[in-house]
This record gives sequence, structure tokens and C-alpha cells, in this order.
Amino acid sequence: MSPCARTAHLEVIYEGDHSLPCVYMAEVVEKAVKKFGARVRWEKVELTKKKGAQRYAELSVRNGVVAPVPSLFVNGKLAFGMVPSLRVLEDYLKEVLK
Repeated sequence: MSPCARTAHLEVIYEGDHSLPCVYMAEVVEKAVKKFGARVRWEKVELTKKKGAQRYAELSVRNGVVAPVPSLFVNGKLAFGMVPSLRVLEDYLKEVLK
């Protein structure tokens, strides 16, 4: 990877395993990032944990909207307020990484 190659950091707003939409969002993200290797990393922002709740609030304030659950932030910006298809997410990441 060249020093000027773009990267993406994905954050899934995640309420818990009891929330099927959250589980589906995490599954789609996990599948999509495999295509991009080290250029893309992701994590769950777990709302049931203090650190996750603080990060959720920070992202919501920064974006000027209370983010839906689940939602997906890419490089700190709200990218999806609902679960995207695998293809839609992969296409979005291709654009981010250009």
C-alpha cells in the first residue's frame, strides 16, 4: 500500500445481538471489508457500553443528527441509516477509497 493510499474506518452503531437489524448491518460490513484488505477497518460502537454510548453521541453531534440504530459511519460521516446491500456498500467503499 502506498503512503498516499486512502483508507476507510467504518463504525457500526450496534445496540446488541438481540437487534436483528444490528446483526445484519455487522454481517454486511464484515463481508464487504474483506474485499479491501488493510485499507478498510471496522468496529462495532456498542451502545450498551459507556465508551460506545459516548462515541455514538459524539458522532451524532458531529453529524447534526441523532443517528438511527443501526447506522454506519464511514470516516466519521453518516453513510447509511439502514442496512445497505453488500453491493451498495462495496460500491460506496470503492468511491471512498479512490
